[in-house]
Amino acid sequence: MARDIKSLFKDDKVSNEKMPKNHQDRFLEKLDKAFPEKQKSKFNWLQIAASVVLLLGLSFGAYHYLDIEKPIEVVTTQPVETKTLGDVSPGLKKVEDYYLASINLELSKMEYTPENKDVIDGYLLQLDELNKEYQSLSVELTESGPSELTVNALIDNLKFRLNLLYRLRSQLSTLQTSEDNLEEVKQSI
Repeated sequence: MARDIKSLFKDDKVSNEKMPKNHQDRFLEKLDKAFPEKQKSKFNWLQIAASVVLLLGLSFGAYHYLDIEKPIEVVTTQPVETKTLGDVSPGLKKVEDYYLASINLELSKMEYTPENKDVIDGYLLQLDELNKEYQSLSVELTESGPSELTVNALIDNLKFRLNLLYRLRSQLSTLQTSEDNLEEVKQSI
């Protein structure tokens, strides 16, 4: 026999009885038995993903580190016999000798002091770059034979190096003059 709860409360047929002691505790125990709480696994999905990534990374590193199948490359560099301007013609040999002698003379005149160290080092780096370019032009002269462009480029390179040394000498002279003037001012004070 189904009854409406609202009508029971209206009729006041429900008594105001209190629940027995420990009712709530007993109810929770029964609930836990009926629906046990799932135990959390020791590893969650983030830890598993991190482990997989770490394993893949170590495998990849070991593969590249222990890659035995790669052939061992032995690089032997033998000096390449390059042609110079002197090999092209005797007149060009005189030009090359003149510039190389002038460059070496200018380099020998340089006084390397702590005051001008930075200036000289900057110019020497530029000279080194020009020297590397000269070597590559010499290889080109050897491989493709003498051409007007290559010969002119070699001569221009020598001119650039000599002009660079002239500018260095001028800058060092200006630097020395300014240092001398500074010393005179210090002594007069």
